Amino acid sequence: MASGKRLSRDFFIRDVLEVAPDLIGKNMHIRLADKAIGSFQITDVEAYRGMEDKACHASKGRTPRTEVMFRQGGRLYVYLVYGMYWMLNVVTAEENHPQAVLIRGVENLSGPGRLTKSLGIDRTFNGEDLDVSERIWFEETGVNPAFNTGPRIGIDYSGDYWKTRPWRFYV
Repeated sequence: MASGKRLSRDFFIRDVLEVAPDLIGKNMHIRLADKAIGSFQITDVEAYRGMEDKACHASKGRTPRTEVMFRQGGRLYVYLVYGMYWMLNVVTAEENHPQAVLIRGVENLSGPGRLTKSLGIDRTFNGEDLDVSERIWFEETGVNPAFNTGPRIGIDYSGDYWKTRPWRFYV
């Protein structure tokens, strides 16, 4: 049973640097095969801001892999890294402005690969519309915890400027 109000598309159609910190304290709900997996408060996210951000997949241009990032905010971008870990991202901003928030952790579960494995999130979630999905959605909690900012993790390849942006937001 949902405890709060589902976040609408309007929440996500904003700049990623507004959406990412606003996701801290929100709940992510997962339901697989008509069975509620649970509700998890978001505690750790990273922002990836479009084609200019050398750490963002969209910096390489529009490809079949990144196509969903170029769509209107409020969809999921899920991709595989190291051939074994699915990464869960929420697309933000207007159409053709590819931005996304990586969900790095929820309460009592940290690490983006560990999170998706534990919650059963895989490639079938790629492109999922959060406005209407019955298996994953985000809700308002009324909780706005204090959070820290810092550089994103694991993006040394992007160069000094991009790897030092304080675009990680975490409790």
